[in-house]
Amino acid sequence: MKFMKLGSKPDALQAEGKSIRYVSSELATDVTINVGEVKFYLHKFPLLSKSNHLQKLALKASEENADEINMLDFPGGPKAFETCAKFCYGMTVTLNAYNVVAARCAAEYLEMTEDMDRGNLIFKIEVFLNSSIFRSWKDSIIALQTTKSVLPWSENLKIVGRCIDSIASKTSVDPANITWSYTYNRKLSVPDKIVEDGMQFQEKNESVPRDWWVEDICELNIDLYKRVIVAVKSKGRMDSKVIGEALKTYAVRWLPDTFEDFVSDSRAWKYKYVVETLVSLLPSDKGVGCSCSFLLKLLKIAMLVGVGDLPREDLVERISLKLHEASVKDLLISAQSPQTTLYNVELVQCLVTRYMTNEKHSEYLSVEKNDETDDFVLRHGHGYMLSVGKIIDGYLSEIARDPNLTLTSFIDLSQTIPETARPTHDALYEAIDTYLKEHPSLTKAERKKICSLMDVKKLTKDASMHAAQNERLPLRVVVQVLFFEQVRASAGVQALRNNTNDVPYSMTNTDEECEKTAVDDNKSVERQTSQLKIQDEFLENEKIMKKNSKNSKSGMQLLPSRSRRIFDKLWVIGKGHGENKSSETSGSSQSPTSMVPGDTKSSGSSSRHRRHSIS
Repeated sequence: MKFMKLGSKPDALQAEGKSIRYVSSELATDVTINVGEVKFYLHKFPLLSKSNHLQKLALKASEENADEINMLDFPGGPKAFETCAKFCYGMTVTLNAYNVVAARCAAEYLEMTEDMDRGNLIFKIEVFLNSSIFRSWKDSIIALQTTKSVLPWSENLKIVGRCIDSIASKTSVDPANITWSYTYNRKLSVPDKIVEDGMQFQEKNESVPRDWWVEDICELNIDLYKRVIVAVKSKGRMDSKVIGEALKTYAVRWLPDTFEDFVSDSRAWKYKYVVETLVSLLPSDKGVGCSCSFLLKLLKIAMLVGVGDLPREDLVERISLKLHEASVKDLLISAQSPQTTLYNVELVQCLVTRYMTNEKHSEYLSVEKNDETDDFVLRHGHGYMLSVGKIIDGYLSEIARDPNLTLTSFIDLSQTIPETARPTHDALYEAIDTYLKEHPSLTKAERKKICSLMDVKKLTKDASMHAAQNERLPLRVVVQVLFFEQVRASAGVQALRNNTNDVPYSMTNTDEECEKTAVDDNKSVERQTSQLKIQDEFLENEKIMKKNSKNSKSGMQLLPSRSRRIFDKLWVIGKGHGENKSSETSGSSQSPTSMVPGDTKSSGSSSRHRRHSIS
C-alpha cells in the first residue's frame, strides 16, 4: 500500500474523552470549532493562514459575538478535520488509500488552496493521488470504497470517476504483463506493480488468467461495482466470457447459496436490487458469456424476491438459448402461489418451447469459438437436442414425485421434446413409472394416456424386462412389450442361423494359420449352435405354455381372455415376421396399437403356410 507523510513536528493534539480534542501548547487556545459531536480547542493563526473557509467563519463569528465555530456538515467528520488541523500545525500526518479521499474532501471544504499558501493540502493530496493511488490496483479499489462515506463531495471532485477509470484501465492490461501480486486477494510473489512494456520478470511462477481481476472488485457495493463493469465493457477490450465470470463471482459473493426461508429474509430487497443490476450488466451477446447454471440461479432468486418483468424476461430468453448446458438440479425452480406444485413446471415448459423455436430458426447449426485456437467452428445442433431430451426426461422423473402434478402438465412437458431427441425411451419410461407409482388413483384411461407417450420399440432389453413385469402398466402396454421382445428374439435366432452357413476360410493362410482359424471357427459355431438351442427351447416352451393356457379347464390364465386373443394374434404375426421378414419387422415403425384387428385364423393360417413352405 502506498502512503505519504506530511509535516515533521510531533503530534501535539490530545484527546479528552470522546468529544474533546485540544493542542498541548504554552499558548492558550483562542478558537473553538465544533465538528459533529467533537469540540476542537485550537489556535487561529495556523488554521486561518491555510484555510480560506475558516477565515470567513471566524470573521462571521466575531461579528455575531459567537464563541464557537460550527461545522456540522463537515465531509469525513471529526477524523478528517483532525488530519487537516494537524497539517496546518505542521504535525506529522500519514495519508494512505483509506484516509486520503476524506482528507481531500475536507481540504476542499476548508478551501485549502494554493492562493492561501504555497504547497497547501489540496495540492499535496492531488500529487499523491495521481502519482501513487491511481497507479496502484489495490489502492484504487480501497480508495473507491471510501468514497461512499463522503458523497457528494467525492463525486463532485471526480474522485469516484478517476478511481473507476483507473480500475477499468488496469483490467485491460495484457495478462502477460501482470504479476500475481497485482491482485491483492492472491498470494504475493513479487512486488506489487505492472510490468512495463518490453520488460519481463525472470522469476514468474505461473501465468495470469484473463479473469485475474474479478475477485478483487467483488468487495465493492453494487452501485460502484456496476459503474466499474460498465467502464470495463466500454473499453471494448474485454471478452464476454470474462465479463460473465466477473458477474458470476460477484453473485457467489453476495447472493445466498440456499433458498430456505428466503422470502422472509429482511435483506430480500437487497438481493432483488443485486439481481436486477447483474441482469442489466450481462453481456449483450446472449449466446455466450454466462453459463446456463449461473443464469438459472439468477432466475431462481429473481422469482423468489419478485424481480420485475423485464429482467426476468431477459433471463428466460438467455436461458432458452443455452438450455442444453443445464442440469436437472438447475431446473428445479420452486413454484410460487397460486401454483400448487412443488416446482415451476410452466416455466420449464416455456424454456423448452423457446429452445425448440430457436433451434428451428437456426436450423440446428451454431457457431462456437475454440478457446485453444481462437477459431470459430460450426457445430451441428442435434447433439444439443439430445442433451435437452435427456435433461427434460430427468426433470420429468423428479417432478413425477409431486402428488400435485397434474397429468396434463406431465404430458404437455413430455411432448414438448421431439422424437429425435429421444433415441431410447428408458428415461421416459422411468418418469412414467414414477408418476404411476406416486399417483395410484389414476383411472384406466389416464394410465393408458400417459403410457402412450412411450414407444416400447425404443426400450432397451433391461427396460423391457422391467416393463413386462410392471403391474402398474396397462395390460395392453405389457402385451406390446412382450410382442416386440419376441420379434427381437426371433430376429436374433434367424441371424444366428444365417451365420452358421458363413464360416470364414482363407486359402492364402499358412498351415498354422489355417489350423488356428479352423479351431476358432469351430468354437464360434459351437457357441452359435448352443445359443440356437437355447432360443429354440425358449420358443418351444412358449408354444407349450400357450397351448396349456388354451386347454386349461381350471380357469387359470396368464392374461384375460380379450388380451390373450390380442396377444395370440401378435404372437403369430411376430413369429411369421421373425422367421421370414425379420429385417422388415425390425425396421418397421408401426406400433401394435395401430394394428386393426382382422381375421385371426386366416392370418395364422397364412403364417403357418409360409413356415411349412420354408421347411
